[in-house]
Amino acid sequence: MFVFFVCLSVLVNAQKYGNTLGLRLGNGPYRTIGMSFEQRLFKHVSFEGIFQSDLSRNTLAHGLIKHHHPVLGKRINLYTGAGMSFGIEESSYKNTADKEVITTYGNSTLGADLIAGAELTILGLTFSVDYKPNLNLVGRENWYQGQVGISLRKVLLSDKELKKKRRKKKRKKRREDR
Repeated sequence: MFVFFVCLSVLVNAQKYGNTLGLRLGNGPYRTIGMSFEQRLFKHVSFEGIFQSDLSRNTLAHGLIKHHHPVLGKRINLYTGAGMSFGIEESSYKNTADKEVITTYGNSTLGADLIAGAELTILGLTFSVDYKPNLNLVGRENWYQGQVGISLRKVLLSDKELKKKRRKKKRKKRREDR
């Protein structure tokens, strides 16, 4: 799978990186820590995979397609996107008859995610801040919850390396066509 993403990244251009990997901290109904991998797919379009957990009762995986809007060049981007998430979460609801809150654990969940944020790429690192609302489809009592996230990712394949690989591939193809 990783080889597929690296090969795909040779074909595209836009942000100041081909792919990144790093840490994500989230704060919503519960605080989470996790990993974030972002792969550029097309000009101004990327895929972000997030795996995060509160290290207790809630663990989620998210897949998001994001559209980047460059601001003052390729290093600063605003982005919006959407995707899906699944995982295991706790769920609480009020029992109005008894006036007590009932919490269940280990609920398998499926949801639709939106995302909006800003990122800065400098010195081989990408720093981003975003808001990611989640609309519950299956598994939780509450239908909506939002999360503010901060990510710091290392650039694995830079824009410069990407262009170099693309030129090398073109030269090889020209030689084969002769």
